[in-house]
Amino acid sequence: MEVGVYPIERAKEIAQELELDLVEISPKASPPVCKIIEYKKFLYEQKKREKALKAKATKVVLKEIRFGPNTDDHDYEFKKKHAIKFLESGSKLKAYVFFKGRSIVFKDQGQILLLRLAQELEDYGTVEQMPKLEGKRMIMYIAPKKKK
Repeated sequence: MEVGVYPIERAKEIAQELELDLVEISPKASPPVCKIIEYKKFLYEQKKREKALKAKATKVVLKEIRFGPNTDDHDYEFKKKHAIKFLESGSKLKAYVFFKGRSIVFKDQGQILLLRLAQELEDYGTVEQMPKLEGKRMIMYIAPKKKK
């Protein structure tokens, strides 16, 4: 059998003679590209390629750190160290201030706390979303900086 461009009828005849399948590789091309191969083998190879691509894809891990609106300096530093560790390991960080009961009146303190954290973590990550109030939580996302 010779490799080349054949009309569809001739390609079907060749495939039947060889007892193989005529498989359309790229239907959007003009004219459509087809191959004469064993269809089951083609499907197997395709699944194998997709699995390899999926394995290479990076999985984003999201780590959370929770603060209160009146978090103490020592607790803040302790949680900041954890945040640094998370960002260095390549995980995204979700830092949030949880307001219990009437502590919602301290919204500005919560925002100041998150902005301070963002400023101190500038060397390790970039802010993806500035502090935003959602219900009883003020949430901020920080993505790790790309390693060189």
